[in-house]
Amino acid sequence: MLLDAAKLLHSHLPLDSVLGTMLDHAVSVTDADRGLLLEADAAGKLQVRFARRAGGMRLPPESLTPSQTAIQLALRQASPVITEDVAQADMDLQVAQSIVAQRLRSVVVIPLYAMSRANTDESMVNVKRGQSLGVIYLDSRRPAAFSKLDRQILDALAADAASILDNARLLERERERQRMEQEINIARDIQQALLPKDFREFPHLSVRGINFPCLSVGGDYFDVFPLSDNRTAFLIADVSGKGLGAALLTTMLQGALSAMSLGTDPALVFNHVNKFLCSHAEVGRYATMFFGILDQEGHLEFINAGHPSPILLRRGVAEEAFAEGSFPVGLVPEAEYTAVCLKLEPGDTMVLFSDGVTEAMDPAEELYGVPRLRELLNGRLECPLEELQKCVLESVETFTRGASQADDLTLLIVRYRATALGAGLDTDTNLPASSSASVTA
Repeated sequence: MLLDAAKLLHSHLPLDSVLGTMLDHAVSVTDADRGLLLEADAAGKLQVRFARRAGGMRLPPESLTPSQTAIQLALRQASPVITEDVAQADMDLQVAQSIVAQRLRSVVVIPLYAMSRANTDESMVNVKRGQSLGVIYLDSRRPAAFSKLDRQILDALAADAASILDNARLLERERERQRMEQEINIARDIQQALLPKDFREFPHLSVRGINFPCLSVGGDYFDVFPLSDNRTAFLIADVSGKGLGAALLTTMLQGALSAMSLGTDPALVFNHVNKFLCSHAEVGRYATMFFGILDQEGHLEFINAGHPSPILLRRGVAEEAFAEGSFPVGLVPEAEYTAVCLKLEPGDTMVLFSDGVTEAMDPAEELYGVPRLRELLNGRLECPLEELQKCVLESVETFTRGASQADDLTLLIVRYRATALGAGLDTDTNLPASSSASVTA
């Protein structure tokens, strides 16, 4: 019987078939009337997985009432309960309702545990009892007599059954992990595909943008899209948190804001999105955003919803020229958003960034910071945007020196070029396209 059980452990039979045969062996060893395999569900509650009668006959699980008193006793003492004659057992078992009602004389309950292994040093592995997996339950209306060998066989069968259940759970977890990883990869591909890539040329501006989520998917995004009357919208957003939850909200925001290409007033859209998120407090997330609309005469209309102020690079001098702003959307229900106007000069460059740039940390946990970014940008007059973006990314990478980062990093660079002077100011027209989420417009 033990050899047969050992073969089952290495067989490729279906899990139910292997466990059912294990239970049949246990019933045969004890000469029990019936046997059950109860497995713990996700909440730890025991559920009947298999029920057998002597001779391998199946029983409907709902027709059986195992002794909860015996089961709880075995779980409480974390060891088998083997009662050869209930009449001579503890009083709790003698008066147990199910035992009396079913006229049971012998009961066997063997707890099943996963085995957890922990390395205690380089040469030893500590093996100890782990998570409770369930129990094997056997009973009979006849008194039983178990030899030492019978008990050893029961222990071996129980260990095999526990091993099978444990391996099955580990396999299921691995399959679930692979499924989740596949879903996350799909979400990452979709998120990256939604970032702008191949834009038609705009005569009055050039753009570069890139996004590096710190996890597979992130809460940062940027966008650039044309509006009517030679106006172009651009934005950068940072949703609180990271991962799938933040990514879902970025997708919703991107859809809502891109709808402005149909002619909706940006302030109305921001106020609506803010009220919508605040009215769904269970979402538990908010977003900082900087949104701008630039026309061919250099008129910039912008809304800053709690986002770090972009840096304006004008005649080679870096300055923070966008101090006006309001609360992040989804944070304060009473917040009102209004657009602010600013006149840009030909050659003016706006460097928009998420806090993954300025809050990047080195191994000593020092922040990169806005002053360091401004110092880096100072003096870069008419620097091609491709080179400017590369310069910022390399500076942050050099500063962090390989330290892991807790925030997504997003960079969006927008340069205004007047159409009348375009030939003299366009330093980016012939730049090569990037294979990342960078764009040239």
